[in-house]
Amino acid sequence: MRKLIFAINITLDGCYDHTKSIANDEVHHYFMQLLKDADLLVYGRKTYELMVPFWPDYALAHDGEQTATYEFAKIFNAIDKVVFSQTLIHTDEKNTRILHNNLEAEILKMKEQPGRNILVSGIALSSQLIALNLIDEYLFVVHPIIVGEGKKLIGELKLQDKLLLNLVKTTLLKPGYVALHYSRQ
Repeated sequence: MRKLIFAINITLDGCYDHTKSIANDEVHHYFMQLLKDADLLVYGRKTYELMVPFWPDYALAHDGEQTATYEFAKIFNAIDKVVFSQTLIHTDEKNTRILHNNLEAEILKMKEQPGRNILVSGIALSSQLIALNLIDEYLFVVHPIIVGEGKKLIGELKLQDKLLLNLVKTTLLKPGYVALHYSRQ
């Protein structure tokens, strides 16, 4: 069975707003490795619209660069995507499907299919998947910054009960970033 992995960047004070953190090549390299172990990205509409067209445009503008950020963009563009949305009707991306209903049934079906890991990010959709107990692993890349404002991960997630996790691995990224990898208990 494929694993559904929730992966997100957060600041030391728990902010997940992408405009508040500072990604670097080391962070992009870490996420590039995650993408290499996956063959499907699952997003809600808001996160999808943040990622596309940003990464396709980035890949075009930096074609041929020898950076982890460019390599991440190339892999991101090539990987299949599923977007759960009640409002998004159409996308020009060839490797993207839009689904409107049956979140739990569709995710369970995806997990049963052969393939590599499934990555999910963003808060709205991930909160629903956490509440349905469908997330198998959690990856938090903690950025060495306190921003004092913005949307906080704690308070945004809708939990019915405590979520107990086992620390699988800690990865130190330069300069001062920490990737925390947890599995469900």
